[in-house]
Amino acid sequence: MSRIKVQAHYDEVAEVYDQRYDLRQGRLYHHHLSQTVLDRVSADGPLLDLGCGTGLFIEHYQKNGGRAVGLDISPGMVRMGRLRCPESDFIVGTADILPFEDESFESIASLLAFTYLREPDLMLDEAYRILKPGGKIAVCTLGRNMMTLLVPFFYRMGERIGYRKIGVGDFGENYYTGGEMEAMFREAGFVDVESRRCSFAHYTLSPRIFSMAQRAEPFIEEHLPSLAFNVCVSGRKE
Repeated sequence: MSRIKVQAHYDEVAEVYDQRYDLRQGRLYHHHLSQTVLDRVSADGPLLDLGCGTGLFIEHYQKNGGRAVGLDISPGMVRMGRLRCPESDFIVGTADILPFEDESFESIASLLAFTYLREPDLMLDEAYRILKPGGKIAVCTLGRNMMTLLVPFFYRMGERIGYRKIGVGDFGENYYTGGEMEAMFREAGFVDVESRRCSFAHYTLSPRIFSMAQRAEPFIEEHLPSLAFNVCVSGRKE
């Protein structure tokens, strides 16, 4: 049921989705996450973006000279991705059964989608299968810490009172620590696995507080990572 709800929700908001991540603070927030992932994958591709949404990360990747394919559960989001990046391929599908041959990609990226997976181990097994030897994977998602423990509760409450906003709903998300995700990556066979917390300046903050948080962000990520909202985990196929 949660998969159907996720697809229906993002089909509904596809045309306004970029109001979250491609304007003002949202653009800065998403750019920071994108750069964190870009630093951990191969530069030129081919790259697969799992949960590609409207193609924001693919657009960023292409500006750096890379070639990419996007996959998303939502036909509406895929349609918007094709409009944004017409020279790239976008496919409707799910991450647990990837429609690609073995050893097809140099890199796999995923931003802000891992929490929706009901069986993340299947996604990681598929990711390992389609990566070329030496290929890299980087996943950035909202992590579990004291700042995010109440997020599912507020999302459920928002759904019950009819608060219609991107990402708000009872989708059964799972939030993980970096250590938990590292263990899943190693279980799937990846090596050189590491994680880091990132992003203290969250796009939902007021402009003044966002500006202050952005200035403090490098220090927080380096010295107080438990306060950062997202976790980025990367690894390599031998």
